[in-house]
Amino acid sequence: MKFQNTLSFAKSLDAKDPLKKYRKQFHLPLNEKGKPLIYFCGNSLGLQPKSVRAHIEQELKDWENLGVEGHFDGKNPWYYYHHFLEKVSAKLVGAKKGEVVIMNSLTVNLHLMMMSFYRPTKKRYKILIESPAFPSDIYAVKSQASINGFNPKKAVVSLKPRAGEDTLRTEDILAKIEELGDELALVMFGGVNYYTGQFFELEKITDTAHKVGALAGFDLAHAAGNVLLKLHNWDVDFAVWCSYKYLNSGPGGTSGAFVHQRHGENLETPRLAGWWGNDEKTRFEMRDEFIPQKGAGGWQLSNAQILPMAAHLASLKIFEDAGIKNLRKKADKLTAFMEFIIHDINANENKPNYQIITPKDVKQRGSQLSILTDENGKALFNKLTAAGIVADWREPNVIRIAPVPLYNKFEEVWRFGKILGNG
Repeated sequence: MKFQNTLSFAKSLDAKDPLKKYRKQFHLPLNEKGKPLIYFCGNSLGLQPKSVRAHIEQELKDWENLGVEGHFDGKNPWYYYHHFLEKVSAKLVGAKKGEVVIMNSLTVNLHLMMMSFYRPTKKRYKILIESPAFPSDIYAVKSQASINGFNPKKAVVSLKPRAGEDTLRTEDILAKIEELGDELALVMFGGVNYYTGQFFELEKITDTAHKVGALAGFDLAHAAGNVLLKLHNWDVDFAVWCSYKYLNSGPGGTSGAFVHQRHGENLETPRLAGWWGNDEKTRFEMRDEFIPQKGAGGWQLSNAQILPMAAHLASLKIFEDAGIKNLRKKADKLTAFMEFIIHDINANENKPNYQIITPKDVKQRGSQLSILTDENGKALFNKLTAAGIVADWREPNVIRIAPVPLYNKFEEVWRFGKILGNG
């Protein structure tokens, strides 16, 4: 499609948008005049679906009226609540139903997965991670190396882009995996890098890791609900994600985990055991022996987090109705239009040059463009904020912009460009 940097063109795209109805299903933050802000921060915290309140109030009502009996007699029995989230969650990440479970929070799940899948030996002990990686991921892999008796400085290998480049080349990732060879125990990358917005080629990374005898796991915090994933077919060993970014399920919302069926159906796969991971049929027999559920559910520890899960269920119903492929199609167009607008601003020699460090290839990015700024970047970010743009600043010099297909409009992208061009 040939874009135009005009308001009328942006409005024409919105008029033809088959997903435009979903914007009305979200609460939009307002300015002091009661007008909607331009919210491009769904990669940090997604907006609240209007249906969330009713979903949470249903569980509060059952708690109020039934007390403990809500575990079995409520409208959505709490004993089985995580199952209500499985089908759509599995579809969003390209998994089989039994390969996903919703539980805990993101980094807790990452640690649980690494307790099972980072099983170092004296020779094979290294973990490969991208740089820059989200700090929580770095803390997690370093602490796992340390508690297994290894020096994190030697055990954790951070792969940086080539000099003068901002993103990692797939060929370099695969070459590093092959170089580490029989010393590599685990590849643990973010699915989409939080800083640059690069969507890594997870299938190739997984395949190469397996060829050298290592396992592959991914933090999908910026990927779930954003990009198209096929975790089962890609043979990924494990993955984790949060629900509060693109999945719009509330601050600190519950998390998801994927365990490939070859591991999940093997009851001998090592894990930390907890009551809720025990076989549902015998859980209340209060046996001393732990008999894990088959699948990812066998990694649960404690009772389901019902109220956060209720918020998540409300959001997942919207995803089920909209369809992740449809959302991705619109997201590609939204992001491409924003890219066009920024390049059009750059074409005016009287304006500053804004450098997009997110890959141009749509197959290597999701709903985020990262704009590299100069020493005046923070001032520019503050100016955008004052003009009603809700974006995200990441040190040392990147402004992250994420137009989300469920609730953002092409007109908002155009208006953002208008403000940026006057920056």
